[in-house]
Amino acid sequence: EDIVQHLCMIQEPEPRGWLSVVLETFQQEELTRMVVTMWAIWYARRKAIIENIFQSPLSTHCFVERFLSELGSLTNPSARKEEQHRAGGARWAPPPTGMAKLNVDAAVSKGSNRGAIAAVARDEAGRFLGASALVLTGITEPETLEALACREGLSLASDLLLQSIRLASDCVNVVRSIHEDSLGPYGQVVQEIKARMADLHKCEIIHEGRRMNVDAHRLARGALS
Repeated sequence: EDIVQHLCMIQEPEPRGWLSVVLETFQQEELTRMVVTMWAIWYARRKAIIENIFQSPLSTHCFVERFLSELGSLTNPSARKEEQHRAGGARWAPPPTGMAKLNVDAAVSKGSNRGAIAAVARDEAGRFLGASALVLTGITEPETLEALACREGLSLASDLLLQSIRLASDCVNVVRSIHEDSLGPYGQVVQEIKARMADLHKCEIIHEGRRMNVDAHRLARGALS
């Protein structure tokens, strides 16, 4: 309520000026909540206009709260340790010195013809660098989605201007296909991944178990909600 009241008091008519006032007057926690809420409303609006899928305000509110909770566990080391303990001892493995780590994963919706891919980036000390998630309609084949998640991880690395990375996937078949330059069902995706890897100073793609990939898995599942 306080955030909404504050926003209503801003009289700046020009979008960039309005955003500048918001950035100057909000605390970090308030700013994060406002941005995530606006993004969720925008997403719900596009679903209604483009796909004729209508979400209730409660659904949008629950998504915001869940996303903020997960974001907090990513950026708060103590909350992250507690979450890992609840997950049964799952832990994040750091990359070699001088490299960033990108965990990627995919998820399939049980109730619709959709899949989601996600990537989470951290530096060698475990500090959060950025994340991305993408929902894909009409693609539900798990290995294809896992390959697309690897490609999304490389896109995130490019967006973050990272040049030395280790990318971890929990799909051993996709990792093997990339190393063997396979031309299977998702061969074109593998070829694109190889091309993007060549643009980096150093890039390693490895397999890690699901228990070491909690962040990306939760982000992919959350994107389908």
